[in-house]
Amino acid sequence: MALPKFLFSTLLPAALAACSAPPPSGPAPAPPAPAATAETPVRTSITDLAAFDAFIATHPTPDGLRQRYPGLVVVMPDDISTRELRMDNSRYFVELDAQGRVTGGRFQ
Repeated sequence: MALPKFLFSTLLPAALAACSAPPPSGPAPAPPAPAATAETPVRTSITDLAAFDAFIATHPTPDGLRQRYPGLVVVMPDDISTRELRMDNSRYFVELDAQGRVTGGRFQ
């Protein structure tokens, strides 16, 4: 099927002009990173396990643990959580004593 001559003469120059337009100068700007808020804290990986264990040995409260390591996900014994595998020490399942202080736990 042949295009009418006037469509061919109108569309061809427009298509060629669009293809030969120079690219914009420089790379496109990256979108801004979302800011950390109370709803979306930055996840923290615990890398210094000796310092973390020394802090746990002081038997902090769960709130004290959250204040010291704000990006650490602290999972309480009665909390329901997913069974995802995290290899970055960012989620700590606490063990509590009778006074509700952290006596130990495990990363998972």
